[in-house]
Amino acid sequence: MWPTQTSPEEIMTSNIQHDTARRRFETEVDGVTGYLEYSLQGDALSIDHTIVPSEIGGRGIAGDLVKAALEHARAQNLKVIPACSYSDAYMRRHPEYEALRKAN
Repeated sequence: MWPTQTSPEEIMTSNIQHDTARRRFETEVDGVTGYLEYSLQGDALSIDHTIVPSEIGGRGIAGDLVKAALEHARAQNLKVIPACSYSDAYMRRHPEYEALRKAN
């Protein structure tokens, strides 16, 4: 019998930290930090930047960071303004989060 393996998505999500003082979600992989910066605009969380250095790119880290921010917004009853292009594309690819999008 093979041991149960954890998927990369489960590993990444569990390592994401929410730094409320700096208004960002971040994770460290192989000694390199990826992060998502946000701002609060009334009843909305604006996802301003998603930064994943090339050294750790291609591992789904940006998606995990956006998902963490979206889940936080949902838990706090906040709407979301996907100001960075990656977060906008992520929400379009994951229709379960479209209801969070703040109307223009």
